[in-house]
Amino acid sequence: MPQVQACPVIVTDATRWVLTRRARGQKTQHRDKVRAWIVLLAAQRWSNAAIAIEVGIGVDTMRTWRGRFAAQGLAGLLDRARSGRPPRFSPVQVAQVKALACQLPVRAGVALSRWSCPELAREVVGQGIAEAISASTVWRWLVREAIKPWQYRSWLFPRDPDFAEKAGRVLDLYERRWEGQRLGPREYVISSDEKTSIQARCRCHPSLAPGQARMMRVNHEYERGGALAYLAAYDVHQARVFGSCAPSTGIVPFMALAEQVMTLEPYASAKRVFWVVDNGSSHRGQTAINRLAARFPNTVMVHTPVHASWLNQVEIFFSVVQRKVFSPNDFTDLAEVEQRLVDFEKRYNATAKPFQWKFTGDDLRDLLIRIAQHEQQETGIQLRTAA
Repeated sequence: MPQVQACPVIVTDATRWVLTRRARGQKTQHRDKVRAWIVLLAAQRWSNAAIAIEVGIGVDTMRTWRGRFAAQGLAGLLDRARSGRPPRFSPVQVAQVKALACQLPVRAGVALSRWSCPELAREVVGQGIAEAISASTVWRWLVREAIKPWQYRSWLFPRDPDFAEKAGRVLDLYERRWEGQRLGPREYVISSDEKTSIQARCRCHPSLAPGQARMMRVNHEYERGGALAYLAAYDVHQARVFGSCAPSTGIVPFMALAEQVMTLEPYASAKRVFWVVDNGSSHRGQTAINRLAARFPNTVMVHTPVHASWLNQVEIFFSVVQRKVFSPNDFTDLAEVEQRLVDFEKRYNATAKPFQWKFTGDDLRDLLIRIAQHEQQETGIQLRTAA
């Protein structure tokens, strides 16, 4: 019988360079190395049997890759598209599972506060969406759409009837505007509030410093050493903090903080100093506005809307204090707490920069639109339920 001739293989210099790198690459997959060696040896006119023995594969496999390269070049060494296992679930079923995950469990008649993947898989089977499904399959589908029904975050719904007007004034001040006019060089914006119930917790055993492969350790048991309130006034545009401690909050501690700030320059001789405050009892309503203006005529108190303390920039400073000064809480007494706060203020003022406030008037308008849409949706649901 006539002898079968092997497919001739011709390799250009550029192709040989690619194949050599692929055959000798440290991170090249094994299958790609084998295919590269097959072609390189075939280009040297090795026989099929010799190449198969050298590479360690069957002759039929060797012929396949030699023939593909001879016909298609480097593209012939790639895996062909495969159909794979047919899908077990239809696109409609996938959409139904995602829609179920986006509903509160109570709406589906399930006695749960939030979904987990196992509970979703169980409910999918219970509703007849699928005969059987695993929790991992549900998780993969939800991850593709960034749906995480097992997580939640709380929020406050604005209930101030003048929310838009009050929030707009605060945002204008952050952008150095007031009633449509730019603030002058002798006009300042102070954000002020109180951080209440700061405890001095004396740990029953000393805290252990971190070490190699060991995080800081803090004893769980502690003795209470009392509590105090921390009042702070933050200059929004100059990033300066003025703080004081008091046994509790109230009108007297707040006015003492105002005295502390307004007797210093440049605020004492400023044209106007705007004080942004929330609606706490220490500075609530027109009475507080009049009280501050009577003591310091160049001050203007501006209230944030009710349930909108997040508009007060000093809350960002308080979050910094909580992370860097109080957590973990390990103080022998209140005097140590107060001294730590005084020292931190000096450290903070030495390097502080104004916060990059990103919530603008445009964001406020978008928020109001979403609130209106939410109210319309809730009204529609209530009407349908009543019907």
